[in-house]
Amino acid sequence: MKNLRIATILLLLTILAPPVTVAQKVFAITIDGSINPAAAEYIHNSIQRASELNGECLIIRLNTPGGLLKSTRVMVSDILESKIPVVVYVSPPGAQSASAGVFITLAAHIAAMAPGTNIGAAHPVTLQGGQDTTMMEKATNDAAAFVRTIAEKRHRNIKWAEEAVRRSQSITETEALKIGVIDLIARNADSLLAQIDGKTVELSSGTRTLHTRGATVEQWEMGFTERLLDTLSDPNIAYVLMLLGIYGLLFELYNPGAILPGVVGGISLILAFYSLHTLPVNYAGLALIVFAIVLFVADLQVASHGILTIGGVISLILGSMMFIRSDSALEFIQISWSVILTCSALTLVFFMFVIGFGLRALRSKPSTGSEGLVGEIGEALTVLNPNGRVRIHGEIWSAVSVSGKIPKDAQVRAVGLDNLTLRVEEKRS
Repeated sequence: MKNLRIATILLLLTILAPPVTVAQKVFAITIDGSINPAAAEYIHNSIQRASELNGECLIIRLNTPGGLLKSTRVMVSDILESKIPVVVYVSPPGAQSASAGVFITLAAHIAAMAPGTNIGAAHPVTLQGGQDTTMMEKATNDAAAFVRTIAEKRHRNIKWAEEAVRRSQSITETEALKIGVIDLIARNADSLLAQIDGKTVELSSGTRTLHTRGATVEQWEMGFTERLLDTLSDPNIAYVLMLLGIYGLLFELYNPGAILPGVVGGISLILAFYSLHTLPVNYAGLALIVFAIVLFVADLQVASHGILTIGGVISLILGSMMFIRSDSALEFIQISWSVILTCSALTLVFFMFVIGFGLRALRSKPSTGSEGLVGEIGEALTVLNPNGRVRIHGEIWSAVSVSGKIPKDAQVRAVGLDNLTLRVEEKRS
């Protein structure tokens, strides 16, 4: 009877006691740089992995000047369809969520910013791809419709979202919180976890309440492949690799047997092709760069008094400016002017000196072997009538005269070599 009474009491305590929430594990990743295919793959894999591990949520620490709109659409789609809550946290202080970053932040289930950060299309974009006004308007209208859809889905400020696209509006974290662009401001990760604890978010599979107070945060870094692709997705890296590949192969062609320049050039060119596959390449710009190299090579072959070289430099700079195009008014991706000018100067030096020396060496007269003796001047050690001996290059040769009798000590010129016998003629004053 006593045991039955104890069991009944324990059962009542279990039923009446409030549920104990166990702190969950939170996963975090960092996007610090441009939005590109590598970043999109990083987010996709992280969301999928966090879902499989049944994480409480995935935090994306974001600091970006923008990037490719195509990659942004992939990221937004993954976030909207995520089976776990995705929290976008613009941090650390001084960070920005500009251009493409606006779409990603608005798409998050919970959008947060650190003090001293900003959000919006903060950077003006030059459309180097040559889009006309109509094409720019179409691209902007498409992006504006896209951002309105996201803001409406997440119940954020639709009007500001469209202004950020059309007029490059940029605001601070306090302004963003005030007008309903973000959900909260958090000083650090602990403050963020404490503030989102208990919030209910809407997932593709239904609603879910977060339990993040005191949760363990596990940071995930990019894998090797993702880091490599992220590095190669930089247009400056792609541009330098392409030029390095072309120069390496040209050096190998003009100096056969060097081997190393050819190997380095081949690897660089392959990596450049891989990188350019992820970037919006303007083929008119690429054609100008190739034409510039043709002009440099031609200038080494013909006497143009520098005209071809000047044309090559102009073509290279113009092609470099146009090389990476923007498909949208929102995209922030271009080659740095410092990189363009540096590469143009090095290209000029490369063709004027390195390749120039190689071509001059190919065209120069041989200095060894039978070909090296032809045309050289020596002296007759004996009378050549027609046979005798001569000294050329400090060496004594058996010789035969092809110009009649040559007296001793007379100057002779080598005109050929038969086996080990020189054919010479007397050098006339």
